[in-house]
Amino acid sequence: MIPATEPMATKMMPEPDAARLLAEKGIDYPGHGMAEDPEAAVRIAGDLGYPVVLKAVSPQVVHKSDAGGVLVNLEDAAAVRAGFRRIQENIKAYDPAAELSGVLVCRQAPSGVEVIIGGLRDPVFGPTVMAGLGGVFIELIRDVSFRVVPLDEAEARQMLAELKGFPLLEGVRGGDRCDLDALCRSIRAVADLLVARPDIREMDLNPLRVYETGVLALDARIMVKA
Repeated sequence: MIPATEPMATKMMPEPDAARLLAEKGIDYPGHGMAEDPEAAVRIAGDLGYPVVLKAVSPQVVHKSDAGGVLVNLEDAAAVRAGFRRIQENIKAYDPAAELSGVLVCRQAPSGVEVIIGGLRDPVFGPTVMAGLGGVFIELIRDVSFRVVPLDEAEARQMLAELKGFPLLEGVRGGDRCDLDALCRSIRAVADLLVARPDIREMDLNPLRVYETGVLALDARIMVKA
């Protein structure tokens, strides 16, 4: 995500709150629960069903993976207990001053095509949305498209058509065709949030995993006015 250049103090919305906000706009997030200790994490994981993902929730840690704050494919209670403690240790080592509010326990999502949808408030153009290939590819090849908000269905589809990776979404080489309708709705939902919530300064959903039917936001970073 290209950071907004407009100078303003911001803070990160806690990921559980971000997930609820996305759900209100029709963007699904994997089943999850917030745990404050290892045993609570085990209970949540048991309710969700294994495997699960653990993610640190800390206002000081924006990029959780860089801090060792994300663990995936945890298959049983012992792995969850150990993973919770490992995240505590990793965050402390990454930033001794960081406050760990808890650990988000998420149902592990099935594989799919990963994209990014982002938004920022450009100092010249105002609210602007971005879509592109997600996951690690956003850093490697920068295959993205931008539009100024508001935008309609046709513009959202045109954003996708401009991507070099668009054939992946269409099901190149016998792959499954992705749910382009759901993806376009997600782009428009991010655009709508930028209009409805002036306190949102910057956001990205990376990755947003796209399936034959539907999408799942696997990570949500929303920066709001402090």
